[in-house]
Amino acid sequence: MPKLNALVAGSTGYIGVQLIKLLVKHKYINIKYLCGNSSVGKHVKFYDKSLSKYKLPKILKFNKKLLKDVHVIFTALPNGEAQDISKHLSKNHTLIDLAADFRLEKASDYLKWYKQKHRATNLIKKSIYLLPEINRKEIKKYNIISCPGCYPTSILLPLFPLFKKNLIKLNNIIIDSKSGYSGAGRGVHKKYKDKNLYESLSAYGVGYHRHNSEIDQMLRKFTKKKFEFSFTPHLSPMFRGILSTIYVDLENNISQAKVLKTLTSFYQNESFVKILKPDSLLSTNEVINTNNCYISVCKSKYSNKIIILSAIDNLIKGGAGQAVQNLNNKFNFPEKTGLK
Repeated sequence: MPKLNALVAGSTGYIGVQLIKLLVKHKYINIKYLCGNSSVGKHVKFYDKSLSKYKLPKILKFNKKLLKDVHVIFTALPNGEAQDISKHLSKNHTLIDLAADFRLEKASDYLKWYKQKHRATNLIKKSIYLLPEINRKEIKKYNIISCPGCYPTSILLPLFPLFKKNLIKLNNIIIDSKSGYSGAGRGVHKKYKDKNLYESLSAYGVGYHRHNSEIDQMLRKFTKKKFEFSFTPHLSPMFRGILSTIYVDLENNISQAKVLKTLTSFYQNESFVKILKPDSLLSTNEVINTNNCYISVCKSKYSNKIIILSAIDNLIKGGAGQAVQNLNNKFNFPEKTGLK
């Protein structure tokens, strides 16, 4: 099978570098171009020495002429920039965006949450928000694929089956998520210069974090009932990983065992979602450098409540790995290709 030529725009950020580290081992991908802005002319090995052993192109500034011999474009850019690139796509291109440019179905929601006007509104309906374990069957119809954010990935995977099967009450879902500081990008040290990232835990985006919009939009597809959730993210003194702790009230006559059985059944054929034994303690260390999501269902001291733990690597399952997973589904490659 001939290889697909790929262009990676935003190739020097944490997720961009992680994506390259996966793509160099993908047997159906040839990295044709790496693009950046301040990094033009450099080698990506400058940002990660482990890439020194691979023959990779120098970093260029993106221009539309590069697209003529490219099949797949990955964009790991600041929000808004993938919209500009999307205007140059032909029907033979597939764009896989790792930022937020096509995550929301309404331009007005994008303006509300990201404080900028959407610059490719005519393409929103031609794109899809794709969490593969939930809606991979829809991928064939779209050439613009939006990968979910890292927090929503860790939250939606455990909640979606419970919404679908009406196992939990929907009026008081509490989500506490902690992420490694790589989730804030390479500018994290400048952005949080007054915080000691290596020794402190910081709450941010309380009540109004942008990822609220994704979680709300996706869950609304699977219930007609009103629901309420509170989501608070935190920056943790670690480089990578996310641990989400989700507190839910059970519907009448629903037990921890029923929830566990539902999740196990729903994900039994999935390669990357692992449902652990009941009351398993879970740490990010178990998923680091993998495309896995580990989920544990734990008892509460109250019989009508449970506590769900969900862990992912924010740079892989929450970013680059999910992009590769979507690539594989789009082009009928085995889903584990490049992700073992």
